[in-house]
Amino acid sequence: MIRILMVCLGNICRSPLAHGILDSKLDSNFFEVDSAGTSNYHIGSLPDKRSIAVARKNNLDITNQLGKQFIVEDFETYDYIYVMDKSNFENVIKMARNVEDIAKVKLILNESHPNKNLEVPDPYYGGDSGFDDVYKMLDEACDCISKKTQC
Repeated sequence: MIRILMVCLGNICRSPLAHGILDSKLDSNFFEVDSAGTSNYHIGSLPDKRSIAVARKNNLDITNQLGKQFIVEDFETYDYIYVMDKSNFENVIKMARNVEDIAKVKLILNESHPNKNLEVPDPYYGGDSGFDDVYKMLDEACDCISKKTQC
């Protein structure tokens, strides 16, 4: 079983979308996808209603997800850790215990735009269109991840 973790700040906007999108593209017999936040703001909360709406608009249901915080033990649990932006990257790397942990952490948009170090913008304070834009970015990146992991 290959385990993949999606990480953003609060685990209510970007990482739940990435979690749901990638989960829909991979065979659950071989892959487990989850998500977490680097902060503890939304532990136990459903994804943001706008994330739920954009997922639903794209035939995905992410209402089974509840916010949780990234912990050091996640380095043991997950094979790949995809972060949404450079701040998430730094926060996760600070918790790494060794180079093996660090090697698991990647900016998700480097999958669709290699070596560009692009960030998925946080749509929380923007309008609904920001969630549509984020969905498209994550869908493209998750396509690349799913093609790469299944080869």
